[in-house]
Amino acid sequence: MPNAERYDAIVIGGGHNGLVNAGYLARAGLNTLVLERRHLVGGAAITEELIPGFKFTTFSYAISLMRPEIVQDLELVKHGMMVLPLINTFQPGLDGEYLFLGADSDANYHEIARISIEDAEASRDLDHLIARLARALKPWMDRIPPNSRSSDPADIAQLAELRDYMDGLDPEVRGLMQKFYDCSAAEILDEYFENDLVKSLYASSGIIGSKCGPRDKESGLVWLFHKMGDYDGEPGHWGFHKGGNGGFTQVLARALEAFGGSIRTHAGVERVLYEDGRAVGVSLADGSTIEADLVVSALDPRQTFTRLVDPADLPEDLVQHVSDYKFQGTAAKVNFALSGVPEFPGLEGREDLFMGFTNLGPSIDYLEEAFADCKAGRFSRRPFLDCCVQSTLDPDMSPPGKHIMSCFVMYAPYHLAESDWDSERENLGDTVQQTIEEFFPGFSDLILHREIVTPLDIEKIVGLSEGNIFAGELFESQLFLNRPAPGWNQYRTPIAGYYQCGSGTHPGGCVTGGPGKLAAEQILGDRSR
Repeated sequence: MPNAERYDAIVIGGGHNGLVNAGYLARAGLNTLVLERRHLVGGAAITEELIPGFKFTTFSYAISLMRPEIVQDLELVKHGMMVLPLINTFQPGLDGEYLFLGADSDANYHEIARISIEDAEASRDLDHLIARLARALKPWMDRIPPNSRSSDPADIAQLAELRDYMDGLDPEVRGLMQKFYDCSAAEILDEYFENDLVKSLYASSGIIGSKCGPRDKESGLVWLFHKMGDYDGEPGHWGFHKGGNGGFTQVLARALEAFGGSIRTHAGVERVLYEDGRAVGVSLADGSTIEADLVVSALDPRQTFTRLVDPADLPEDLVQHVSDYKFQGTAAKVNFALSGVPEFPGLEGREDLFMGFTNLGPSIDYLEEAFADCKAGRFSRRPFLDCCVQSTLDPDMSPPGKHIMSCFVMYAPYHLAESDWDSERENLGDTVQQTIEEFFPGFSDLILHREIVTPLDIEKIVGLSEGNIFAGELFESQLFLNRPAPGWNQYRTPIAGYYQCGSGTHPGGCVTGGPGKLAAEQILGDRSR
């Protein structure tokens, strides 16, 4: 590559994990370049002003399980990080009943007790036990996992340490963990609660972004995953960044540049270049090449192993695992610009209802019926919606007196059985709008603009295969020792100097920064040997 540019490290993809990874590499003194295909960094964590004055979190919309260590290490507060807590959850029913929960555990107890004293007692017990479990598992979520197929004494010792650690957990905590592995969310909830509205409040964490219903075994682990991590020291807490998730990724970009790193947009990478089994750089869509001894893919496993390199140069078992790796995107977004805040009958004028998450899915049966449509290859006719009127938290997201509303939609399968997304786009928007209208009469009269994001849009725009927001399902076969494949769960690839750091690696999806951080730890550790 005569006269090619040269860097110490190249990170492919400017999503939040790519930026976190690059930040750590630059902090360690490596001349680091992030290459982003689009016109802005952020990946799925972006904010766009699609109509004047209204700022939309087009895809991802919450700081979900961000690791506090990253905030400290990359000095993110100095660069403008400001997380606003999503402290409230509003769960309306179709019969006028509702639950409105916040940060006060005693107030939450009394709110649930309005419906069922027994469920209030059970919720207190279950919340406490889940928090204990989350704290117990956190040390292993936030470290490089052992390689179960390695003969290296260090990996063997680490596996033994893991077994001893799990065996030493409090029996009550270990028992709950086993339930999450063995049971569906619905089975666990049936054991604790009697009221449908209470059950559905908890069950939604078990289906978010995944192709499973609350009665599917996989929903237990998905639920547990969403309770791991934090941004403020409290397990399972979520937040909204000032300016949306695009505001957060811009903070990461500024931190990277402060450490001496560089970002280049409109720079799609076609191939990773390697010679004699070692990475030597990348070739770009414009035909240019850039040299580097270290290349990191922040893309998903399908992109990392089947597009950026030749699968023929990889071990057959790895290629097979990547081929079998389940993406199965089932999530869509519908974003609204509104002239006012929706109103729930009997609670008119309550903007505080929307200063957090609003879950539209009043029973386990409702969620199962929504999933049944998905299994049949059509989007849900009465979808589960996870909504947030973000302008109630951050007024700068919309003009004075106006609001934006972000709606996460389940279920919208990537593969439609009898149609296509170009044909169904507006039908999906109408269905979401009608569903919200059922819970909040008069909602449609508030709409100034709506934006519909299908799973196909997610794939085309931000490069997530099949529109899967987690870069792969959060199922047992694709977590921890198996993410993205057994033997390749430590961020390395079979090509020396070529690493992976996307959400398809441990610990997984959501805006955690964990994969980016841990991959950097592995890379820097390898360089020091």
